[in-house]
Amino acid sequence: MLKLLRGELYRLLHKKSAYIYFAALAVAYALVIYVRSGGFTAQSVVDDAVSFFYLLPALVGGFLFAAIYVDDLNSKNLISLVGFGTSKTRIVIAKFILMALLSAVAFALAPLLHSAIYMLLGWAPSAQGWLMIYAVSLKYFLMTVAFAVLSGIVVYGLQRTTFAVVLYLLLAFNVVSSLLSLALKSFAPGLASYLMAGISDRAMTAVASGGSVVAPVLEYAIYVVIAGALSVLAFHKKEMEF
Repeated sequence: MLKLLRGELYRLLHKKSAYIYFAALAVAYALVIYVRSGGFTAQSVVDDAVSFFYLLPALVGGFLFAAIYVDDLNSKNLISLVGFGTSKTRIVIAKFILMALLSAVAFALAPLLHSAIYMLLGWAPSAQGWLMIYAVSLKYFLMTVAFAVLSGIVVYGLQRTTFAVVLYLLLAFNVVSSLLSLALKSFAPGLASYLMAGISDRAMTAVASGGSVVAPVLEYAIYVVIAGALSVLAFHKKEMEF
């Protein structure tokens, strides 16, 4: 497991396209903020985090998902790993750990970049502002990792790049969540709050208000474990041609 994690981490950290992509994304974000800076108030640094961070699962998480999960399909590395005797269960777990680790780094740096730009423009966040910005980032971090695990079922079960990427983007842009919410309102409205959007919202609110995060964390863990187990099951059932 550690050897697999080290190898994958080395590959990802030496992926030049990742540095170019995230640098371009940071510059574009800074330009958007600068263009809008004429109408800023003291609350803008928090309000804009709420307004713009919803794009992070797609723009940041989407790239990480493609690099961690989908690249192996394109390069046939998934077949090689299994062919050399790597357990399918270990592969699924290793991919989850990498996605969670790199997403945690990205979503920890995003509030720093966001706040630094505002500080340079003369609008530094307050202590409560910092807390709220990180609470918002936590929400989308949780959603990003969960969406990757869910999309991983398609990666391992179908092993089709297009299907996996499309599913992830539909999840990241809340298309699936919106459709499920509408469907649940008809016969089980209480269940809508247990979709990932609802769970992550409760985690964000708990962090921002200083409340207990135990309940949303447990709900999230159950969600991810079930999705991970389905990924393992789908991977074991999929026949691979060597």
